[in-house]
Amino acid sequence: MKRSLSKPPKEIDGAEVLEWAWSGNKPFGFVRLQSGEVAAEIFGLAICRYPDSDTIYRFSCNIEWETEQDSDYCSINEAKKNLPEQYKNIEAQWQKYE
Repeated sequence: MKRSLSKPPKEIDGAEVLEWAWSGNKPFGFVRLQSGEVAAEIFGLAICRYPDSDTIYRFSCNIEWETEQDSDYCSINEAKKNLPEQYKNIEAQWQKYE
């Protein structure tokens, strides 16, 4: 079943979504346990900022836009540029949240 573009909510875990990317019907990649077993499939990537903070976060989210992993950065460009290899199965097409 092919999934259509899935826009995230305006906020994820209390942080405002600034930019986002959706992988479509296949995940960007996987979060794995130390054993190598798949713990989560990553379909959504979100660049976010918490109120009253200058820190930028990239949230790696499951199909329901629930955060499975996060990393903090100094800028939006740094968050995009430092996407882990495990999330490069599909190229991220970033969109500004509107």
